[in-house]
Amino acid sequence: MNRKGSDGKTCPVAQYCGGCQLQGFSYADQLETKQKKVEELLSRFHKVERIIGMDDPYHYRNKIQVTFGYDSRHNVICGNYVQGTHQIVEIKECMICDEKANQIIGTIKNLIMKYHISVFDERAMKGCIRHVMIRCSGMGEYMAILVTGSPSIKNGEQIVRDLLKRHPEIKTVVQNINSRHTSMILGSRNRTLYGKGYITDELCGLKFRISPSSFYQVNKRHTEILYAEAIKAAKLKGNEILIDAYCGTGTIGLCASKSVKKVLGVELNRSAVKDALINRKLNHIENAEFICEDAGKYMEYLAKQKTHVDVVIMDPPRTGSDRKFMSSVFALNPEKVVYVSCNPVTLKDDLNYLTRNYTISKIQPVDMFPYTEHVETVCLLHRKRK
Repeated sequence: MNRKGSDGKTCPVAQYCGGCQLQGFSYADQLETKQKKVEELLSRFHKVERIIGMDDPYHYRNKIQVTFGYDSRHNVICGNYVQGTHQIVEIKECMICDEKANQIIGTIKNLIMKYHISVFDERAMKGCIRHVMIRCSGMGEYMAILVTGSPSIKNGEQIVRDLLKRHPEIKTVVQNINSRHTSMILGSRNRTLYGKGYITDELCGLKFRISPSSFYQVNKRHTEILYAEAIKAAKLKGNEILIDAYCGTGTIGLCASKSVKKVLGVELNRSAVKDALINRKLNHIENAEFICEDAGKYMEYLAKQKTHVDVVIMDPPRTGSDRKFMSSVFALNPEKVVYVSCNPVTLKDDLNYLTRNYTISKIQPVDMFPYTEHVETVCLLHRKRK
């Protein structure tokens, strides 16, 4: 069964892929579904604003990753696993991924077949090409990442030459070696086959370096809207000390840096902090610091040091925050907390706890991921007056 989107576009594998849970719904109906979901979960805390949708809900993803394998006739195929299985459903063009990235995937598949490159067999744990990931920027730069189960690629140099000849927009090609028995796409070792090993994007007027494993929001167009909503909600005056908790590569904190006195970014992932420091230097920002530490522990430390903090922006993973972190928010006692959530279910649980000491003054849903069930929400909390 083919399923059509809001303007008649058809996804031929929607019933198998599982990547887009809302295929078959018009975009207006998708927005309404997400609006109702957020309202059902959060309206008892405060009025929920109308969800901010996209003008064009197609081809927004700046990262696409596919798995390679063989079909029953031993033909090379690539696509996504059928949900809950390790059976690959072949995808020739994804409706929500960058169009040029879709084309690059097709070219790589043709080159793999042309040069008779083996495909990785996860049962036997042997073979070469395991996954391919394409990352792209709004500046027209593309990165091709060849994830292999073996350390070498037969005819690798020729494949790179052919790929660049066909797609000059590719600025770097990286081989990522992942020989482990794991569901993780990327391994820990990278070899740059062409270019610098990274690309650069511009977000909210700043430049950000994207490497193979960098966390970077997949929808640049609406990330700028999401961050603008978060920063606008805080009503910054220029003299605040701001903590960017779960800061990742520092995107929110760096975007807010021009509106505050100082940014303190904290993140447990060491490679993400390294990227944040690079991004700070890239943009010549001097009022931002980034610390590799558990966010809750760091904020407890600041509270014990009686450090004054005006605003905390928190952007936790889908599992939400934890009691330890939120207790550290209470100990630090900032005037405002801006909670950026990618899961309204865990947001509800966290707000149940945070509203012991804070009142909610705004809830703003943002549709970052059209055709999927996911929705982002910006929530502004103010410290209760005693």
